[in-house]
Amino acid sequence: MTDQSTRAQAAPGDAALRAMFAARKQVFIDLLKWDLPALDGRFELDQFDNPHARYLILLDPDDLRHRASARLLPTTAPHLLGDIYPHLCPDGAPSGEAVWEISRFCLDPAQSAAERLDARNQLVSALADHALHNGIREYVGIAEARWFAKISGFGWSCRALGPPLPGSAGPILAFGIRIDADTLPGLQRTGTWTPLGLKLEGGELAP
Repeated sequence: MTDQSTRAQAAPGDAALRAMFAARKQVFIDLLKWDLPALDGRFELDQFDNPHARYLILLDPDDLRHRASARLLPTTAPHLLGDIYPHLCPDGAPSGEAVWEISRFCLDPAQSAAERLDARNQLVSALADHALHNGIREYVGIAEARWFAKISGFGWSCRALGPPLPGSAGPILAFGIRIDADTLPGLQRTGTWTPLGLKLEGGELAP
């Protein structure tokens, strides 16, 4: 189990963040059975939910329900790949000011399959757009091998950073996604690029 930091105790500070942390608990603890801490039995947080983290949160524009979200961490600060899973990168985990980690990619389970697909595509599009507007040249992350196959098919330049290794729920691997002028055309070619129809919130935790 990942230890829960003292900072995480006070983390859910506004409605968008609370909705995201609650959805993460439903997805990663209740559905996927990951061995993770749950704050008050309602919110999934770990030690990387700290003031370094940024969040992209998509909400339903009508009732502000959580639809999808992702956590972004600078690789110049503690992050999952560099601190917990460096063994997934035989040549060393990429790091630098222009390299950020994606984790906790979460699609709210209270959606139809069509709604989840739409929310997924809008979140992927928002991640690409955020990178292009904030000087991020590469995303890195960790994924189960079957999820990596889907990520690779979105249309952006995605590569494995090492071979798959055993994980608690199956093989996992580290990946890198290059963000450049070809990213948006690539997402458009596969039909992944989706103009934002949901409400996008950018969240950060207070120091």
